[in-house]
Amino acid sequence: MYLSPKVRLNRMFSDSGRCLDVAIDHGVFNEYSFLDGLEDVEAVVNKLVAAGPDAIQMNYGQSDLLQRIKGKNKPALVMRVDVGNPYNPQTHKYMFNRLQNEEEPILEALRMDAACVVVNLLLLPDEPELHHQTISNISRVRGMCDKYGMPLMIEPLVMQTNSSRGGYQVDGDKNKLVPLVRQARELGADIIKADPTDNPEDYHEVIMAARCPVLVRGGGKADLQSVLERSYAFLQQGAKGLVYGRNVYQHPNPSQVVKAFMALIHAAATPAQAWDIYNDQLLTTES
Repeated sequence: MYLSPKVRLNRMFSDSGRCLDVAIDHGVFNEYSFLDGLEDVEAVVNKLVAAGPDAIQMNYGQSDLLQRIKGKNKPALVMRVDVGNPYNPQTHKYMFNRLQNEEEPILEALRMDAACVVVNLLLLPDEPELHHQTISNISRVRGMCDKYGMPLMIEPLVMQTNSSRGGYQVDGDKNKLVPLVRQARELGADIIKADPTDNPEDYHEVIMAARCPVLVRGGGKADLQSVLERSYAFLQQGAKGLVYGRNVYQHPNPSQVVKAFMALIHAAATPAQAWDIYNDQLLTTES
């Protein structure tokens, strides 16, 4: 008899029904800039566990650092089960997004007692085969998740070509994002990790399309005060939490940042209150 997906989801979502998932799975994408702040992964994991987010998003080769920590009061494990090359500064002649284990795609997540697995749904300009690959990945993973009671988080990513920076950049156009979120839900997502819309006031359309918990994806590192303000706006539109990586682990004080986001998500703090929490903790740490 296998677990219901809801049993595992209870590890991620607290009594508030919301979740902060800190993503540190960036190393699998073979991009140097993602590694800034992740050089000592064990130290990062220890700091995050002490700070107490609801979940940490990791790859199989990192997950032992979390799961070997003793005690029941630690973040849930969210495991990425795919890998691709759309995040590099340069575009590639051949774009791919493949499952890390083609034969048994969620085997490692089961072995490491993950609470959830995550996989991409990509839509890039002039790359229909890449979109097809990710749909095929989801179809395979979905069947295994149903069989073993593993929740599936789908990450729908609309990207645009950006000649000024090189590579594919996130596209927050709601007319592209909402249909892809709807596709993710109808492919069987239990949770959706979705990009922010350009206008935060449009995000309720993403929520309606999803019909399941939506966690807002963070993207590149930005000014913390502005990130808190935008995060608050998306939560007000109905998002159930955040999946932030570089805005946490590339910050000089990731533990304090986690506390600020947790207050925003679980204690209904305003951006100003969350900023004060961050600064109060920073002063305490320095004193």
